Amino acid sequence: MFQRDYFMRMIEQMTEAVGQILNLKRQHKQEEALLVIDDLLDKRFRLSSKLIRSLSDEDLMKVMTTNGLVETDHLQAIAVLMKQEGELYDELGREDESFVACVKSLHLFMRLSLIGAEPTIVVPREQVDELLEQLLPYELSLPTKRLLVEWYEAEGRFDLAENIIHELFEDGLLSLTEVAEVYKRMLLQSDERLQAGGLPREEIEQGLTALFAAETE
Repeated sequence: MFQRDYFMRMIEQMTEAVGQILNLKRQHKQEEALLVIDDLLDKRFRLSSKLIRSLSDEDLMKVMTTNGLVETDHLQAIAVLMKQEGELYDELGREDESFVACVKSLHLFMRLSLIGAEPTIVVPREQVDELLEQLLPYELSLPTKRLLVEWYEAEGRFDLAENIIHELFEDGLLSLTEVAEVYKRMLLQSDERLQAGGLPREEIEQGLTALFAAETE
């Protein structure tokens, strides 16, 4: 009961805080809204805002894991605040800072989605789609694209996963073996799921054949 009450209070506080941030944005007080985010990051979690920003998404996941249980509600809250921060920086014309914050948020939401985190504050997969839309003008890094492949696979969006692995392979950033492994994982799915994901089994088999033919040339 205590844990449930704690989670409910945190969700209420986050909802209220996001409302405050949005209200400041409407008043064109982006700098004040950024201070609100800083304050929340410093006071609501057991890490400082500086440490939260400096840690990678993987390290944050590790730090926010206690006795094998991931504190998904805290991570969702951090991801939400990073997304808001990215939008604020964008409105201020601070593109580099906006990009960094949005990518941090994107990675956290993808990892939360991959572990099946309950949407206690927001729905992680919906946030991923929103952030990908916001990041369209930018070239994403190799780690982000690798994580995207994993996420697209889990979401059953196999055609989009294939697009990325082909891009990385052509750029020399993914080995033939790694591409083949992705295709082989996809082949373990049902015909119905592959069809729904825009990549029928025949196309995957053709892709594998083409890969091995290229290897022998």
